[in-house]
Amino acid sequence: MKFEKLEKAAIDENLGALAGWKLGADAASISKSFKFRNFVEAFGFMTEAALSAEKFNHHPEWFNVYSRVDVTLTTHDAGGLTEQDFRLAKAMEKAAALRAG
Repeated sequence: MKFEKLEKAAIDENLGALAGWKLGADAASISKSFKFRNFVEAFGFMTEAALSAEKFNHHPEWFNVYSRVDVTLTTHDAGGLTEQDFRLAKAMEKAAALRAG
């Protein structure tokens, strides 16, 4: 399934609904650093996010060190951001919220 690259107005609107996510300097990606209490919670977040990513067939670029998970989302095939990036970001927010506290 091919996804269309979003225009700047759509990117701004979607980004405004996501706390803590930042637009990349190239305006082709969004990123966020998630912080958890420990490694188990970070890994649990990654596991849940991985299940969503597989379901959406849209996979993140991420990096984990102990309790921190840095995430970057982009749609390489479209050469920038698509609805899929924001859909996965929202799923990640839900997964992170389950581990907040």
